[in-house]
Amino acid sequence: MDFTDTPEEADFRARLRTWLAAHAAEAAVPDDPGARADAANAWHHTLYEAGYIGLSFPTEYGGHGLSPMYEAILNDELGRAGAPPIEGVGHLSNALRLFGSDRQRTELLPGLLSGAVRWCQGFSEPEAGSDLASLRTKAELIGVDGRPTFRVNGRKIWTSFAAVADWCFLLCRTEPDAAKHAGISVLLVPMSSDGIEVAPIVNAARNREFAEVTFTNVDVPAENLLGERGQGWSIANQLLAYERGPSDINWISRLAVQLRALEDDVRAGRVPDTTVTRVKLGEAYSELRALQVKVQRSLTDRVKGALPGAEGSVDKLLMARADQIFGHTMMELRAAAPLLHEGLEWDLYVWSRAAGIYGGTAQIQRNIVAQRVLGLPRR
Repeated sequence: MDFTDTPEEADFRARLRTWLAAHAAEAAVPDDPGARADAANAWHHTLYEAGYIGLSFPTEYGGHGLSPMYEAILNDELGRAGAPPIEGVGHLSNALRLFGSDRQRTELLPGLLSGAVRWCQGFSEPEAGSDLASLRTKAELIGVDGRPTFRVNGRKIWTSFAAVADWCFLLCRTEPDAAKHAGISVLLVPMSSDGIEVAPIVNAARNREFAEVTFTNVDVPAENLLGERGQGWSIANQLLAYERGPSDINWISRLAVQLRALEDDVRAGRVPDTTVTRVKLGEAYSELRALQVKVQRSLTDRVKGALPGAEGSVDKLLMARADQIFGHTMMELRAAAPLLHEGLEWDLYVWSRAAGIYGGTAQIQRNIVAQRVLGLPRR
């Protein structure tokens, strides 16, 4: 595992670092939570125009066809520069690439990659969160004006960016008589469709990112089915494998920058230099280093051409642990300041508490590791 930059990678990193020095200020996260989604989208579009989106994506689908190592360099440098991560399009774009029809790829991938068309994921439901296969949103195949059409009814919750999305990547039940994992399909649904109601949810980090989405007799053309009927569970698993891989986000470098800031406060006397302080910082560093080593191993597999798989659940568990331990450390060492100010530092801490939930709860990830990675029995 030699992660020293090749001459080509070093040149790319240097050019990117120079570009970020001139543009990172444009990516500052607004303190106003209501403005954050639009700011993130604008930053995504800026990165796209500069040629930094879709680095490892195949050229025939609008990417640059480079090694996944370039994505890792991008995310590393974004974190080092204090810039926010790229909007979460990598998992959706790869799902469309792997399972979409030629028409779906041609019509939908360009807007998704550029950020001109925004997407949300209709996965979790009020009674189907961790047990996602128990989802009840149904899609019945009917005929509308002589065209095969799915009529969708149901509810989704915790749907990120639904209030600003143009399209929804919707998991729904199309085979009511099949086993619960086998009866799920994916529909690509325009959010402008009649019968869709979006109710925003304000979370503890003050974001208006989440929403509850209700589908009432929403008609979706059958040609918007992604893959085959009943293939939704395998599509969702592949999508989530991409989403859980921290090598695709700037978590490690972002946490490293924040940890160094805490260390600087200790050296400058702004935080007391005690044994407890040193133990807390050492623990946060150790967790971050463990995550980094595991991500490097995952990145090695991806560079060799392997698709993300169940092993990504280990990355996800380590990521959540590193994020939460750093959050606890920051709050303990900075005392009441983040709580009283309730600014971005407070938001980072509160958001870290959700790291063991989004993308699949920690309990579910441990089950995946036990059964699919270690081969342990289900009972």
